[in-house]
Amino acid sequence: MDLGFSGEIWYWRGPAPFHFVTVPPEQSEEIAAAAPLFSYGWGCIPVRARVGRTAFTTSLFPKDGGYVVPVKAAVRDAERVSLGDVVEVTLALGS
Repeated sequence: MDLGFSGEIWYWRGPAPFHFVTVPPEQSEEIAAAAPLFSYGWGCIPVRARVGRTAFTTSLFPKDGGYVVPVKAAVRDAERVSLGDVVEVTLALGS
């Protein structure tokens, strides 16, 4: 399953700080419907992601009834994006 959307990069400084993009509700519903096929522990879903031209592997995390995409520092650096920037994201579930 491939999905695309845009979203703002935000920062969570919890016990394991990281930058994320929130998956919009419509795409989160599609992911939730397919989650049983791909999910592992705590509802995480492995994906191949792309922000701009930079591809990477990660896992979606469930949050507030939807999902968030972690955006690694190497990806942010390669794309020259930072906190508050809106980025284009594509996801391929189950990778």
